[in-house]
Amino acid sequence: MRDFYGLTKRNLLIYFKDIQAIIFSLLTSIIVFALYLLFLKGTFAEAIEGAMMGLEDLIDPKSIEMLVSGILLVGIMGSAMITVPYSCLQAIVKDRETKTSDDICATPIKRWKIILSYFTASVISSFIMTGVIFTIGILVLRTIGDLHMSVASLLSCYGIILLGAVSSASLFMLVVLPFKKSSASAAFFGMLSAAAGFVIGAYIPLSQFSKGIRSICSLFPANHITVLFRNGILNGILDDINKSIGGVDNGLFVSSVKDTFSFGASFMEYTLNIGSTILYISVFAVCCIITMVILYSRNYKRK
Repeated sequence: MRDFYGLTKRNLLIYFKDIQAIIFSLLTSIIVFALYLLFLKGTFAEAIEGAMMGLEDLIDPKSIEMLVSGILLVGIMGSAMITVPYSCLQAIVKDRETKTSDDICATPIKRWKIILSYFTASVISSFIMTGVIFTIGILVLRTIGDLHMSVASLLSCYGIILLGAVSSASLFMLVVLPFKKSSASAAFFGMLSAAAGFVIGAYIPLSQFSKGIRSICSLFPANHITVLFRNGILNGILDDINKSIGGVDNGLFVSSVKDTFSFGASFMEYTLNIGSTILYISVFAVCCIITMVILYSRNYKRK
């Protein structure tokens, strides 16, 4: 497996040595943060405050601030789960454009090792970058207040990051394989960056869209990963708020927040539970991985 490790290391270095690629891969996350500072914070806060009418004396304003900050962190991580894997996978297109792929295919290395080395490098880079964002985000939020996240919730979030890295990389492998020019790949990346925030509900809560649009968004694994992030990061603070309310509203406030910010992926009238969401992501990733290995092996035959 030394050849596989060597190719994986090479693909990782291509990404991490290109500072511009790293910055552009985080562009959507930066945009989400900038929009949060400009107006999203106020918009989300108003939506939450509208749901707490009559409960103002029971809910600590600091808890609402932490809830809104947690929503921001979810949006940043969800968008990074889309753009970072794709950015790393653009090495496939560059290798094809520079004919480096012909040299790699001329070696005795098996086709499945070649394609999986690109995939593995994308997964690792995505896990590292998103993991760093999550760690920094949690540390910053700890200086502001308390999200009431348990150790189990923290660890589960790192597991979600890994699952998201695998599912996103497997999907985008199929997307980049047809590209032959870096310019075309970069143009698609621009469209992807623009759409990412809407697909995961970082700009506007998905509950504001029609059922059909929500169902289309739920086809993409990134939407499901973001749902898992919301549950992992925000359930603790919501439970604390619910305790402070003391059952006066019969859990209506928390239920309203979860409905507004989509704590469950929905297909028309049906909302998936956490178990079904994880199963959907896993099956989706496995199907994509099998498909990409078959396509690469058939299209890139030994010269």
